[in-house]
Amino acid sequence: MDLLDVAAVLLSLAAVFGWVNHKFFKLPTTIGVMLIGLVLSLLLLLLQGVVPAIPEAVDRFAEGIDFNEALMEGMLSYLLFAGALHVNLGDLRQQKMVVAVLASAGVVLSTFLVGTAAYFLFPYFHLEVPYLWCLVFGALIAPTDPVAVLGILKNANAPKSLETKITGESLFNDGVGVVVYLAVLGIAVGGAAHGGDHGGGGAAEIGKLFVVEAGGGVLWGAMVGLIGFYLLRSIDNYQIEVLITLAMVTAGYRCASALHLSGPLAMVVAGLMIGNHGRSLAMSETTRRRLDDFWELIDEVLNAVLFLLIGIELFVVHFTGATIGVGVVLIGVVLASRYVAVMLPVTILRRWRTFTPGVVTILTWGGLRGGISVALALGIPKNPEFAAEREIILVCTYIVVVFSIAVQGLTLKALIKRVVGEGSEE
Repeated sequence: MDLLDVAAVLLSLAAVFGWVNHKFFKLPTTIGVMLIGLVLSLLLLLLQGVVPAIPEAVDRFAEGIDFNEALMEGMLSYLLFAGALHVNLGDLRQQKMVVAVLASAGVVLSTFLVGTAAYFLFPYFHLEVPYLWCLVFGALIAPTDPVAVLGILKNANAPKSLETKITGESLFNDGVGVVVYLAVLGIAVGGAAHGGDHGGGGAAEIGKLFVVEAGGGVLWGAMVGLIGFYLLRSIDNYQIEVLITLAMVTAGYRCASALHLSGPLAMVVAGLMIGNHGRSLAMSETTRRRLDDFWELIDEVLNAVLFLLIGIELFVVHFTGATIGVGVVLIGVVLASRYVAVMLPVTILRRWRTFTPGVVTILTWGGLRGGISVALALGIPKNPEFAAEREIILVCTYIVVVFSIAVQGLTLKALIKRVVGEGSEE
């Protein structure tokens, strides 16, 4: 099946599922589309013994989609740019310390907490997973997913400062999390992953990788944003200006990948620059309105397709009683680790600032995992030497992600309403 056939099927299913959800269930579009896809996948799996032809065809279709490539090398750049486009830089500066700590030290701490807990937990389910591979799981599940978070926060009615914390962290910790994941994965596979470009090494090599990928990604994003800003300011034609932003994202992300820089961080920085300085200094009112409409549409369409893909990826995950059991327990482990990773920096920063009552609880529950974690799990090389570890990690990741989106995502708005109350936040 070629690319156009895949796109036709996915867009058609996303449109139908979106219509069904809007007409009957009234859930947030992304969650509704994912849950309908998940339920349909379960029904087809149950029908395998009765009508094998249909489930087999769906299985072949799901197997033929490279989820990791579709998200990490395709949709993610557009989704991150669209998300960053609407983040106020002034609000982000006010929360910069919290965002910076959660997106860096928080990700690293969560990686080690989840990985260590998983290492001691797996043997209780008669699963043997080396510590390094447990850290791989910790690294891919540690960062919150900006795509999931942004889609759900739109209707959560969170206080502005709290929304900025959650949004800012999710945008930046994605890039940091991918770098940590690549470093740990490189060590785990002995440098075999990613063509040896991100091979193993000691702490110095990991530090170098982090500085080059993350720091270089930020600088590259600033350069792309600056070039885009000057191009936008030099003309007043919304069709060309929208085209310029589209070129910025597509070419900018691909160049970042070719240079081994963090494409996600680059797109976040470029989006922030265009959404703030570009919006106020380089665009007419007509261009601002058209640009917002265009990127909002891109965001909604790609979100629907992405969450549909998460639903039908059930066909490529092979469950066993043991992996389901440990995956369910790891939901609690991931949430507990997230709580610690949020609580420690907030406790320290309380000396200099005040926070909304219940901010740790909300940041913990609002730290949604999504398609990026699934994509990273599927991105583990299919090597017979660690095929068992890959399968265990994939199942556990899928269970945590589905719970995160379906349960945390659907209850986040109610939690914010109940916990925040009349409190004020700096």
